[in-house]
Amino acid sequence: QEPDNVLESGIEIIAQPPGKRTRNINLLSGGEKALSAIALLFAIFKYRPSPFCLLDEADAALDEANVERFARLLKSYSGETQFILITHNRTSMEVADRMYGVTMEEPGISQTVSLELS
Repeated sequence: QEPDNVLESGIEIIAQPPGKRTRNINLLSGGEKALSAIALLFAIFKYRPSPFCLLDEADAALDEANVERFARLLKSYSGETQFILITHNRTSMEVADRMYGVTMEEPGISQTVSLELS
């Protein structure tokens, strides 16, 4: 923390997962941290939508039930925000309008494939 320079200070996030005590986000499990960060992000988007959002494996630490909730949130906010999501999770992929894949059939040679879903 930098009390003399608020622009260089971080923020402290306190969260209370269902059925648990209020804690600093650093003391939560990986899934709880991911859910807390996702909740904060979507709360900010509810207040002030962004034209786009890039998420890199934001769903990786979530269990299946929470991945489904996350995917529904993505879909519900996609009218105002374009989401670019890097994921390996099929449930998250199911809400996509378009997917891009990167594959390496030969070492050192990457190929991309795209698929229009809507």
